[in-house]
Amino acid sequence: MTLSDLQNWFLNTFGYITIEQIESWLVFHPKEPILFNTALFLGMFLIFYPIYILTTKAKTHTFRNIYVFAFSLFFYYKSSGIYFCLLLFSGVVDYTLAKLLYDEVLQSYRKFYLVLSVILNLCFLGYFKYTNFLIDNYNGIFDSSLPFHDIILPVGISFYTFQSMSYIIDIYRRELKPTKNILDYMFFVSFFPQLVAGPIVRASEFIPQIYAKLNLTRDDVNKALFLIIGGLIKKTFISDYISLNFVDRVFDSPNSYTAFENLMASYGYAIQIYCDFSGYSDMAIGIALLMGFKLSVNFRTPYKSASITEFWRRWHISLSTWLRDYLYISLGGNRKGKLRMYINLFLTMLLGGLWHGASWKFVIWGSLHGTQLVIERLFKDHIKLPKNKLTWLISVFLTFHFVAFCWIFFRARDFSTAFEILNNIGQLQFKLNEWQTIILGYQNVFLVMLIGYVWHFLPQKVSNFMQLIFNKLPIVIKAFVLAMAFWVVYATSTSGPQPFIYFQF
Repeated sequence: MTLSDLQNWFLNTFGYITIEQIESWLVFHPKEPILFNTALFLGMFLIFYPIYILTTKAKTHTFRNIYVFAFSLFFYYKSSGIYFCLLLFSGVVDYTLAKLLYDEVLQSYRKFYLVLSVILNLCFLGYFKYTNFLIDNYNGIFDSSLPFHDIILPVGISFYTFQSMSYIIDIYRRELKPTKNILDYMFFVSFFPQLVAGPIVRASEFIPQIYAKLNLTRDDVNKALFLIIGGLIKKTFISDYISLNFVDRVFDSPNSYTAFENLMASYGYAIQIYCDFSGYSDMAIGIALLMGFKLSVNFRTPYKSASITEFWRRWHISLSTWLRDYLYISLGGNRKGKLRMYINLFLTMLLGGLWHGASWKFVIWGSLHGTQLVIERLFKDHIKLPKNKLTWLISVFLTFHFVAFCWIFFRARDFSTAFEILNNIGQLQFKLNEWQTIILGYQNVFLVMLIGYVWHFLPQKVSNFMQLIFNKLPIVIKAFVLAMAFWVVYATSTSGPQPFIYFQF
Protein backbone atom coordinates (compact mmCIF):
# COMPACT_ATOMS: atom_id res chain seq x y z
CA MET A 1 0.00 0.00 0.00
CA THR A 2 1.42 3.38 -1.02
CA LEU A 3 1.17 6.63 0.92
CA SER A 4 -1.39 7.83 -1.60
CA ASP A 5 -3.51 4.72 -1.04
CA LEU A 6 -3.33 5.25 2.73
CA GLN A 7 -4.34 8.88 2.34
CA ASN A 8 -7.29 7.94 0.14
CA TRP A 9 -8.38 5.31 2.67
CA PHE A 10 -8.26 7.86 5.51
CA LEU A 11 -10.26 10.41 3.53
CA ASN A 12 -12.84 7.83 2.44
CA THR A 13 -13.22 6.60 6.03
CA PHE A 14 -13.15 9.86 7.99
CA GLY A 15 -13.58 12.52 5.33
CA TYR A 16 -12.07 15.97 5.34
CA ILE A 17 -11.96 17.79 8.69
CA THR A 18 -13.90 21.02 8.21
CA ILE A 19 -14.43 24.13 10.34
CA GLU A 20 -17.99 22.95 10.97
CA GLN A 21 -16.70 19.63 12.34
CA ILE A 22 -14.25 21.35 14.67
CA GLU A 23 -17.02 23.64 15.85
CA SER A 24 -19.26 20.64 16.53
CA TRP A 25 -16.50 19.15 18.68
CA LEU A 26 -16.25 22.29 20.80
CA VAL A 27 -19.88 23.44 21.03
CA PHE A 28 -22.60 21.85 23.18
CA HIS A 29 -25.34 20.01 21.30
CA PRO A 30 -28.34 19.03 23.51
CA LYS A 31 -29.06 15.89 21.47
CA GLU A 32 -25.41 14.78 21.42
CA PRO A 33 -23.93 15.10 24.93
CA ILE A 34 -20.39 13.85 25.29
CA LEU A 35 -20.27 10.22 26.45
CA PHE A 36 -17.43 7.90 27.40
CA ASN A 37 -18.50 5.52 24.63
CA THR A 38 -18.06 8.03 21.78
CA ALA A 39 -15.22 8.66 19.37
CA LEU A 40 -15.27 12.34 20.42
CA PHE A 41 -14.40 11.52 24.02
CA LEU A 42 -11.77 8.99 22.97
CA GLY A 43 -10.12 11.57 20.72
CA MET A 44 -10.22 14.28 23.37
CA PHE A 45 -8.88 11.97 26.06
CA LEU A 46 -6.00 10.89 23.82
CA ILE A 47 -5.06 14.58 23.54
CA PHE A 48 -5.77 15.32 27.21
CA TYR A 49 -3.84 12.43 28.76
CA PRO A 50 -0.25 13.02 27.54
CA ILE A 51 -0.46 16.66 28.62
CA TYR A 52 -1.90 15.54 31.96
CA ILE A 53 1.12 13.28 32.54
CA LEU A 54 3.40 16.24 31.83
CA THR A 55 1.56 18.41 34.38
CA THR A 56 2.15 15.77 37.05
CA LYS A 57 5.91 16.23 36.66
CA ALA A 58 5.76 19.76 38.09
CA LYS A 59 6.91 20.38 41.66
CA THR A 60 3.43 21.46 42.77
CA HIS A 61 -0.05 20.16 41.96
CA THR A 62 -1.23 23.60 40.81
CA PHE A 63 -0.70 23.12 37.07
CA ARG A 64 -2.28 19.67 37.15
CA ASN A 65 -5.28 20.92 39.11
CA ILE A 66 -5.85 23.90 36.81
CA TYR A 67 -5.55 21.69 33.74
CA VAL A 68 -7.91 18.97 35.01
CA PHE A 69 -10.39 21.54 36.34
CA ALA A 70 -10.47 23.31 32.95
CA PHE A 71 -10.98 20.01 31.10
CA SER A 72 -13.69 18.98 33.59
CA LEU A 73 -15.56 22.24 33.01
CA PHE A 74 -15.35 21.71 29.26
CA PHE A 75 -16.52 18.12 29.69
CA TYR A 76 -19.49 19.31 31.75
CA TYR A 77 -20.24 22.05 29.22
CA LYS A 78 -20.36 19.38 26.51
CA SER A 79 -22.78 17.43 28.74
CA SER A 80 -25.07 20.22 29.98
CA GLY A 81 -24.26 23.44 28.17
CA ILE A 82 -24.49 26.69 30.11
CA TYR A 83 -25.32 24.80 33.32
CA PHE A 84 -21.61 24.47 33.98
CA CYS A 85 -22.09 27.95 35.53
CA LEU A 86 -24.38 26.35 38.14
CA LEU A 87 -21.59 23.94 39.04
CA LEU A 88 -19.20 26.87 39.47
CA PHE A 89 -21.66 28.91 41.53
CA SER A 90 -22.64 26.08 43.89
CA GLY A 91 -18.96 25.16 44.26
CA VAL A 92 -17.97 28.70 45.30
CA VAL A 93 -20.88 28.90 47.76
CA ASP A 94 -20.16 25.51 49.36
CA TYR A 95 -16.42 26.15 49.62
CA THR A 96 -17.03 29.52 51.29
CA LEU A 97 -19.57 28.18 53.77
CA ALA A 98 -17.37 25.18 54.61
CA LYS A 99 -14.42 27.50 55.28
CA LEU A 100 -16.55 29.73 57.53
CA LEU A 101 -17.87 26.68 59.35
CA TYR A 102 -14.40 25.25 59.92
CA ASP A 103 -13.01 28.55 61.27
CA GLU A 104 -16.05 29.19 63.51
CA VAL A 105 -15.85 28.40 67.22
CA LEU A 106 -19.46 28.88 68.31
CA GLN A 107 -21.53 25.75 67.70
CA SER A 108 -24.67 27.72 66.88
CA TYR A 109 -22.94 29.52 64.00
CA ARG A 110 -21.35 26.30 62.79
CA LYS A 111 -24.80 24.72 62.64
CA PHE A 112 -26.16 27.80 60.86
CA TYR A 113 -23.53 27.53 58.09
CA LEU A 114 -24.22 23.80 57.73
CA VAL A 115 -28.00 24.24 57.53
CA LEU A 116 -27.60 27.12 55.06
CA SER A 117 -25.39 25.01 52.79
CA VAL A 118 -27.75 22.03 52.91
CA ILE A 119 -30.79 24.22 52.20
CA LEU A 120 -29.09 25.93 49.26
CA ASN A 121 -27.97 22.61 47.77
CA LEU A 122 -31.43 21.08 48.17
CA CYS A 123 -33.02 24.22 46.69
CA PHE A 124 -30.83 23.96 43.60
CA LEU A 125 -31.66 20.29 43.29
CA GLY A 126 -35.34 20.84 44.10
CA TYR A 127 -35.86 23.60 41.57
CA PHE A 128 -34.35 21.80 38.60
CA LYS A 129 -35.58 18.33 39.47
CA TYR A 130 -38.87 18.64 41.34
CA THR A 131 -40.55 21.97 40.40
CA ASN A 132 -42.80 20.55 37.67
CA PHE A 133 -43.47 17.43 39.77
CA LEU A 134 -44.78 19.63 42.59
CA ILE A 135 -46.81 21.77 40.17
CA ASP A 136 -48.35 18.65 38.63
CA ASN A 137 -49.37 17.31 42.04
CA TYR A 138 -50.69 20.72 43.16
CA ASN A 139 -52.82 20.99 40.02
CA GLY A 140 -54.15 17.47 40.56
CA ILE A 141 -55.01 17.97 44.24
CA PHE A 142 -56.53 21.47 44.02
CA ASP A 143 -57.89 21.24 40.46
CA SER A 144 -55.66 24.15 39.51
CA SER A 145 -53.93 25.00 36.24
CA LEU A 146 -50.55 26.38 37.22
CA PRO A 147 -48.29 26.40 34.15
CA PHE A 148 -45.27 24.12 34.03
CA HIS A 149 -41.80 25.66 33.91
CA ASP A 150 -39.51 25.12 30.95
CA ILE A 151 -36.68 23.52 32.94
CA ILE A 152 -33.82 21.40 31.61
CA LEU A 153 -32.35 19.06 34.22
CA PRO A 154 -28.56 19.60 34.38
CA VAL A 155 -26.77 16.30 33.88
CA GLY A 156 -25.36 14.86 37.10
CA ILE A 157 -26.78 17.54 39.43
CA SER A 158 -27.85 14.87 41.95
CA PHE A 159 -24.34 13.43 42.06
CA TYR A 160 -22.31 16.60 42.55
CA THR A 161 -24.92 18.01 44.96
CA PHE A 162 -24.55 14.97 47.22
CA GLN A 163 -20.79 15.22 46.88
CA SER A 164 -20.78 18.87 48.02
CA MET A 165 -23.08 18.06 50.92
CA SER A 166 -20.82 15.24 52.12
CA TYR A 167 -17.87 17.67 52.11
CA ILE A 168 -19.43 20.25 54.43
CA ILE A 169 -21.14 17.63 56.64
CA ASP A 170 -17.80 15.86 57.19
CA ILE A 171 -16.19 19.19 58.11
CA TYR A 172 -19.05 19.93 60.51
CA ARG A 173 -18.55 16.54 62.13
CA ARG A 174 -14.81 17.33 62.37
CA GLU A 175 -13.99 14.28 60.28
CA LEU A 176 -12.35 16.33 57.52
CA LYS A 177 -10.32 19.49 57.06
CA PRO A 178 -11.15 21.89 54.20
CA THR A 179 -9.05 21.90 51.06
CA LYS A 180 -6.09 24.29 51.03
CA ASN A 181 -7.72 26.53 48.44
CA ILE A 182 -10.80 26.82 46.23
CA LEU A 183 -9.00 25.34 43.21
CA ASP A 184 -8.42 22.07 45.07
CA TYR A 185 -12.07 22.00 46.09
CA MET A 186 -13.29 22.62 42.54
CA PHE A 187 -10.92 19.89 41.35
CA PHE A 188 -12.67 17.51 43.75
CA VAL A 189 -16.26 18.50 42.96
CA SER A 190 -15.82 18.70 39.17
CA PHE A 191 -13.50 15.71 38.57
CA PHE A 192 -14.80 14.67 35.13
CA PRO A 193 -14.60 10.83 35.27
CA GLN A 194 -17.33 10.68 37.93
CA LEU A 195 -18.95 14.11 37.49
CA VAL A 196 -22.10 13.30 35.53
CA ALA A 197 -23.12 9.83 36.76
CA GLY A 198 -21.02 8.94 39.77
CA PRO A 199 -19.83 7.06 41.66
CA ILE A 200 -20.52 9.62 44.40
CA VAL A 201 -17.02 10.34 45.68
CA ARG A 202 -16.48 11.02 49.38
CA ALA A 203 -14.37 14.06 50.14
CA SER A 204 -12.59 12.15 52.91
CA GLU A 205 -11.46 9.51 50.39
CA PHE A 206 -10.65 11.75 47.42
CA ILE A 207 -9.15 14.99 48.80
CA PRO A 208 -6.11 13.32 50.43
CA GLN A 209 -5.26 11.89 46.99
CA ILE A 210 -5.10 15.42 45.56
CA TYR A 211 -2.10 16.17 47.78
CA ALA A 212 -0.41 12.79 47.41
CA LYS A 213 2.34 12.14 44.91
CA LEU A 214 1.17 10.46 41.72
CA ASN A 215 2.00 6.78 41.94
CA LEU A 216 0.73 5.13 38.78
CA THR A 217 1.97 1.54 38.68
CA ARG A 218 1.83 -0.97 35.84
CA ASP A 219 -0.81 -2.91 37.77
CA ASP A 220 -2.91 0.27 37.98
CA VAL A 221 -2.69 0.79 34.21
CA ASN A 222 -3.58 -2.86 33.56
CA LYS A 223 -6.56 -2.70 35.89
CA ALA A 224 -7.69 0.62 34.41
CA LEU A 225 -7.61 -0.69 30.83
CA PHE A 226 -9.38 -3.90 31.91
CA LEU A 227 -12.15 -1.87 33.56
CA ILE A 228 -12.54 0.49 30.59
CA ILE A 229 -12.74 -2.36 28.07
CA GLY A 230 -15.21 -4.28 30.24
CA GLY A 231 -17.29 -1.15 30.82
CA LEU A 232 -17.45 -0.38 27.09
CA ILE A 233 -18.61 -3.89 26.28
CA LYS A 234 -21.19 -3.92 29.09
CA LYS A 235 -22.63 -0.58 28.07
CA THR A 236 -22.65 -0.78 24.28
CA PHE A 237 -22.57 -4.45 23.31
CA ILE A 238 -24.97 -5.67 26.03
CA SER A 239 -27.05 -2.83 27.50
CA ASP A 240 -27.65 -0.74 24.37
CA TYR A 241 -28.29 -3.76 22.14
CA ILE A 242 -30.87 -5.24 24.52
CA SER A 243 -32.52 -1.87 24.98
CA LEU A 244 -32.83 -0.86 21.32
CA ASN A 245 -33.78 -4.25 19.93
CA PHE A 246 -36.17 -5.57 22.56
CA VAL A 247 -36.72 -3.93 25.96
CA ASP A 248 -37.72 -0.46 24.75
CA ARG A 249 -40.20 -1.90 22.27
CA VAL A 250 -42.01 -4.02 24.86
CA PHE A 251 -42.08 -1.32 27.54
CA ASP A 252 -43.39 1.22 25.01
CA SER A 253 -46.35 -0.98 24.08
CA PRO A 254 -46.64 -4.02 26.38
CA ASN A 255 -50.09 -5.07 25.16
CA SER A 256 -48.71 -5.56 21.66
CA TYR A 257 -46.54 -8.42 22.92
CA THR A 258 -47.16 -11.81 24.48
CA ALA A 259 -46.92 -12.61 28.17
CA PHE A 260 -43.62 -14.41 27.55
CA GLU A 261 -42.18 -11.37 25.76
CA ASN A 262 -43.25 -9.13 28.67
CA LEU A 263 -41.53 -11.46 31.11
CA MET A 264 -38.34 -11.61 29.05
CA ALA A 265 -38.34 -7.81 28.68
CA SER A 266 -38.43 -7.54 32.49
CA TYR A 267 -35.44 -9.88 32.72
CA GLY A 268 -33.84 -7.91 29.90
CA TYR A 269 -34.20 -4.60 31.71
CA ALA A 270 -32.72 -6.08 34.88
CA ILE A 271 -29.47 -6.95 33.08
CA GLN A 272 -29.67 -3.82 30.88
CA ILE A 273 -29.67 -1.36 33.79
CA TYR A 274 -26.93 -3.31 35.56
CA CYS A 275 -24.66 -3.37 32.50
CA ASP A 276 -25.44 0.27 31.72
CA PHE A 277 -24.70 1.69 35.16
CA SER A 278 -21.96 -0.69 36.25
CA GLY A 279 -20.39 -0.26 32.79
CA TYR A 280 -20.30 3.50 33.28
CA SER A 281 -18.90 3.10 36.79
CA ASP A 282 -16.20 0.73 35.51
CA MET A 283 -15.18 3.26 32.85
CA ALA A 284 -15.22 6.13 35.35
CA ILE A 285 -13.10 4.18 37.85
CA GLY A 286 -10.75 3.06 35.07
CA ILE A 287 -10.24 6.56 33.64
CA ALA A 288 -9.66 7.96 37.14
CA LEU A 289 -7.17 5.18 37.83
CA LEU A 290 -5.25 6.07 34.65
CA MET A 291 -4.92 9.52 36.19
CA GLY A 292 -3.66 8.08 39.48
CA PHE A 293 -6.88 8.43 41.49
CA LYS A 294 -8.56 5.46 43.13
CA LEU A 295 -12.35 5.58 43.30
CA SER A 296 -14.34 3.09 45.36
CA VAL A 297 -16.03 0.10 43.73
CA ASN A 298 -19.67 0.91 42.96
CA PHE A 299 -21.04 -2.55 42.11
CA ARG A 300 -20.29 -6.02 43.44
CA THR A 301 -22.39 -8.47 41.37
CA PRO A 302 -25.65 -7.35 43.06
CA TYR A 303 -27.86 -10.10 41.61
CA LYS A 304 -25.93 -12.64 43.65
CA SER A 305 -27.51 -11.14 46.76
CA ALA A 306 -29.48 -13.42 49.06
CA SER A 307 -31.50 -10.53 50.56
CA ILE A 308 -32.45 -6.93 49.78
CA THR A 309 -30.18 -5.83 52.62
CA GLU A 310 -27.29 -7.52 50.84
CA PHE A 311 -28.45 -6.14 47.48
CA TRP A 312 -28.00 -2.57 48.72
CA ARG A 313 -24.52 -3.44 49.91
CA ARG A 314 -23.69 -4.48 46.34
CA TRP A 315 -25.77 -2.11 44.16
CA HIS A 316 -24.78 1.56 43.62
CA ILE A 317 -22.66 1.30 46.75
CA SER A 318 -21.65 4.97 46.72
CA LEU A 319 -25.31 6.05 46.92
CA SER A 320 -26.44 3.44 49.46
CA THR A 321 -23.55 4.25 51.82
CA TRP A 322 -24.18 8.00 51.34
CA LEU A 323 -27.85 7.55 52.28
CA ARG A 324 -26.82 5.45 55.27
CA ASP A 325 -24.17 7.85 56.59
CA TYR A 326 -25.82 11.20 55.87
CA LEU A 327 -29.56 10.49 55.92
CA TYR A 328 -30.30 7.32 57.91
CA ILE A 329 -27.83 8.15 60.69
CA SER A 330 -28.94 11.82 60.73
CA LEU A 331 -32.55 10.66 61.19
CA GLY A 332 -31.43 8.73 64.26
CA GLY A 333 -30.44 5.41 62.69
CA ASN A 334 -31.00 2.57 65.17
CA ARG A 335 -30.19 4.66 68.23
CA LYS A 336 -33.78 5.49 69.22
CA GLY A 337 -35.46 2.12 69.46
CA LYS A 338 -36.60 -0.49 66.96
CA LEU A 339 -39.80 1.27 65.83
CA ARG A 340 -37.89 4.46 65.03
CA MET A 341 -35.23 2.38 63.28
CA TYR A 342 -37.86 0.80 60.99
CA ILE A 343 -39.33 4.23 60.21
CA ASN A 344 -35.87 5.67 59.48
CA LEU A 345 -35.03 2.73 57.24
CA PHE A 346 -38.25 3.11 55.27
CA LEU A 347 -37.91 6.89 54.94
CA THR A 348 -34.32 6.56 53.75
CA MET A 349 -35.32 4.24 50.92
CA LEU A 350 -38.41 6.30 50.06
CA LEU A 351 -36.27 9.43 49.73
CA GLY A 352 -33.66 7.38 47.87
CA GLY A 353 -36.38 6.46 45.38
CA LEU A 354 -37.39 10.12 45.00
CA TRP A 355 -33.71 11.00 44.44
CA HIS A 356 -33.83 8.85 41.30
CA GLY A 357 -36.59 10.87 39.68
CA ALA A 358 -39.48 13.31 40.13
CA SER A 359 -42.27 10.78 39.77
CA TRP A 360 -44.49 8.76 42.06
CA LYS A 361 -43.32 5.57 40.36
CA PHE A 362 -39.85 6.18 41.81
CA VAL A 363 -41.43 6.78 45.22
CA ILE A 364 -43.22 3.44 44.91
CA TRP A 365 -39.97 1.79 43.80
CA GLY A 366 -38.16 3.18 46.86
CA SER A 367 -41.08 2.29 49.14
CA LEU A 368 -41.08 -1.33 47.95
CA HIS A 369 -37.39 -1.66 48.73
CA GLY A 370 -37.85 0.15 52.05
CA THR A 371 -40.72 -2.14 53.05
CA GLN A 372 -38.70 -5.24 52.21
CA LEU A 373 -35.71 -3.95 54.20
CA VAL A 374 -37.99 -3.39 57.21
CA ILE A 375 -39.49 -6.89 56.85
CA GLU A 376 -36.04 -8.46 56.69
CA ARG A 377 -34.85 -6.51 59.73
CA LEU A 378 -38.07 -7.30 61.61
CA PHE A 379 -37.84 -11.06 61.16
CA LYS A 380 -34.06 -11.42 61.19
CA ASP A 381 -33.96 -12.31 64.87
CA HIS A 382 -37.01 -14.58 64.74
CA ILE A 383 -36.50 -16.71 61.62
CA LYS A 384 -33.29 -18.70 61.37
CA LEU A 385 -32.85 -20.32 57.98
CA PRO A 386 -30.45 -23.23 57.58
CA LYS A 387 -27.14 -22.14 56.07
CA ASN A 388 -26.57 -24.35 53.06
CA LYS A 389 -26.22 -24.07 49.28
CA LEU A 390 -29.89 -24.82 48.57
CA THR A 391 -31.12 -22.12 50.96
CA TRP A 392 -28.71 -19.64 49.44
CA LEU A 393 -29.83 -20.45 45.88
CA ILE A 394 -33.52 -20.07 46.80
CA SER A 395 -32.79 -16.78 48.57
CA VAL A 396 -30.85 -15.44 45.57
CA PHE A 397 -33.66 -16.54 43.22
CA LEU A 398 -36.36 -14.82 45.31
CA THR A 399 -34.30 -11.67 45.87
CA PHE A 400 -33.52 -11.32 42.17
CA HIS A 401 -37.17 -11.66 41.21
CA PHE A 402 -38.23 -9.10 43.81
CA VAL A 403 -35.64 -6.67 42.40
CA ALA A 404 -36.75 -7.41 38.81
CA PHE A 405 -40.39 -6.85 39.86
CA CYS A 406 -39.45 -3.44 41.33
CA TRP A 407 -37.48 -2.54 38.18
CA ILE A 408 -40.76 -2.64 36.23
CA PHE A 409 -41.98 0.45 38.11
CA PHE A 410 -38.55 2.03 37.68
CA ARG A 411 -38.53 1.55 33.89
CA ALA A 412 -42.18 1.95 32.87
CA ARG A 413 -43.12 5.45 31.70
CA ASP A 414 -46.15 5.50 34.04
CA PHE A 415 -48.19 3.35 36.41
CA SER A 416 -50.64 2.17 33.74
CA THR A 417 -47.76 0.79 31.65
CA ALA A 418 -46.26 -0.93 34.70
CA PHE A 419 -49.56 -2.60 35.57
CA GLU A 420 -50.09 -3.63 31.93
CA ILE A 421 -46.75 -5.45 32.03
CA LEU A 422 -47.53 -7.08 35.37
CA ASN A 423 -51.00 -8.11 34.16
CA ASN A 424 -49.53 -9.60 30.98
CA ILE A 425 -46.90 -11.54 32.93
CA GLY A 426 -49.68 -12.79 35.24
CA GLN A 427 -51.35 -14.44 32.23
CA LEU A 428 -48.22 -16.41 31.37
CA GLN A 429 -48.91 -19.99 30.23
CA PHE A 430 -46.49 -22.69 29.22
CA LYS A 431 -46.71 -22.85 25.42
CA LEU A 432 -43.56 -24.51 24.18
CA ASN A 433 -44.12 -23.89 20.46
CA GLU A 434 -44.92 -20.21 21.01
CA TRP A 435 -41.90 -19.76 23.26
CA GLN A 436 -39.60 -21.46 20.73
CA THR A 437 -40.87 -19.15 17.96
CA ILE A 438 -40.24 -16.07 20.11
CA ILE A 439 -36.78 -17.26 21.15
CA LEU A 440 -35.83 -17.90 17.52
CA GLY A 441 -37.20 -14.51 16.52
CA TYR A 442 -35.12 -12.73 19.17
CA GLN A 443 -32.24 -15.20 19.22
CA ASN A 444 -29.54 -12.50 19.03
CA VAL A 445 -31.14 -10.44 21.79
CA PHE A 446 -31.61 -13.44 24.07
CA LEU A 447 -28.03 -14.55 23.37
CA VAL A 448 -26.72 -11.13 24.42
CA MET A 449 -28.92 -11.25 27.54
CA LEU A 450 -27.48 -14.68 28.34
CA ILE A 451 -23.94 -13.35 27.90
CA GLY A 452 -24.77 -10.51 30.29
CA TYR A 453 -26.13 -12.83 32.97
CA VAL A 454 -23.31 -15.36 32.60
CA TRP A 455 -20.77 -12.52 32.88
CA HIS A 456 -22.51 -11.23 36.00
CA PHE A 457 -22.69 -14.63 37.71
CA LEU A 458 -19.14 -15.69 36.88
CA PRO A 459 -17.27 -16.72 40.04
CA GLN A 460 -14.86 -14.05 41.25
CA LYS A 461 -11.99 -16.50 40.69
CA VAL A 462 -12.76 -16.51 36.95
CA SER A 463 -12.81 -12.72 36.79
CA ASN A 464 -9.51 -12.53 38.66
CA PHE A 465 -8.01 -15.09 36.27
CA MET A 466 -9.15 -13.05 33.25
CA GLN A 467 -7.55 -9.96 34.79
CA LEU A 468 -4.33 -11.90 35.38
CA ILE A 469 -4.21 -13.10 31.75
CA PHE A 470 -4.86 -9.55 30.52
CA ASN A 471 -2.06 -8.19 32.73
CA LYS A 472 0.45 -10.57 31.12
CA LEU A 473 -0.41 -9.57 27.54
CA PRO A 474 2.13 -7.42 25.68
CA ILE A 475 1.23 -3.74 25.48
CA VAL A 476 0.64 -4.05 21.73
CA ILE A 477 -1.96 -6.78 22.30
CA LYS A 478 -3.62 -4.71 25.03
CA ALA A 479 -3.85 -1.76 22.65
CA PHE A 480 -5.32 -4.07 20.02
CA VAL A 481 -7.92 -5.39 22.51
CA LEU A 482 -8.86 -1.82 23.42
CA ALA A 483 -9.14 -0.90 19.73
CA MET A 484 -11.31 -3.97 19.12
CA ALA A 485 -13.55 -2.94 22.02
CA PHE A 486 -14.07 0.46 20.39
CA TRP A 487 -14.67 -1.28 17.07
CA VAL A 488 -17.37 -3.42 18.68
CA VAL A 489 -18.87 -0.22 20.12
CA TYR A 490 -18.86 1.35 16.66
CA ALA A 491 -20.17 -1.74 14.89
CA THR A 492 -23.06 -2.33 17.30
CA SER A 493 -24.11 1.33 17.65
CA THR A 494 -26.81 1.19 14.98
CA SER A 495 -28.63 4.24 16.35
CA GLY A 496 -25.62 6.16 17.58
CA PRO A 497 -24.29 6.24 21.15
CA GLN A 498 -27.07 5.86 23.73
CA PRO A 499 -27.09 8.08 26.85
CA PHE A 500 -26.42 6.34 30.15
CA ILE A 501 -29.59 5.60 32.11
CA TYR A 502 -28.34 7.41 35.22
CA PHE A 503 -27.68 10.65 33.25
CA GLN A 504 -31.31 11.55 34.00
CA PHE A 505 -30.69 11.38 37.76
